[in-house]
Amino acid sequence: MKVVQIKDAGQRDACLARLCAEVYGQQAGLTPLVIFTGTRNVLFTQEIARLVAGVDGAGKPLALALLVLDEAGEGMTITHACELESAGAKQRLISELSLKAPLRVEVESAEQEALYQASGIKRWFDGQDNKRIGLSGRHPASGPGELAATVALDEALILRRFKHDAKAFESAKQDFLNGLNQFPATL
Repeated sequence: MKVVQIKDAGQRDACLARLCAEVYGQQAGLTPLVIFTGTRNVLFTQEIARLVAGVDGAGKPLALALLVLDEAGEGMTITHACELESAGAKQRLISELSLKAPLRVEVESAEQEALYQASGIKRWFDGQDNKRIGLSGRHPASGPGELAATVALDEALILRRFKHDAKAFESAKQDFLNGLNQFPATL
């Protein structure tokens, strides 16, 4: 598996839409649209987030991951990740990333922790709200007290904008659907 950062705006939007749809599913209400819109309009614009794909030898996307910088600019949090059709692709992508990047993950279950441990995230700490925080070997923090917060979207603000600006909502919805329909066969 090769790791590719998706820089082309059209491909990035399509892959982001697919990632949000895969992570949240069809019963998630507006959440996938809110994350898609905020990531696209804020995090990508300010160069705070990176979208990466694990691809096969022909360039076919097998897994996707969204990496968001922390406020200190020292580490990156995997906020969303999924595999596409190929079992184990998400784990392989995270394994590759953990060798190269200062990664952080936050998990809510023992299953998730086991997946990330098997993917090379070896240092674990107790976080807030019964979450566990995992760090790759390249992450500079030695404990949870040294971790800067991950840059976060103001989801409530995006929802308010959708509620009060029907045109913005329709535009975002169409961009999301266009992304889903234009998912690239190769990167």
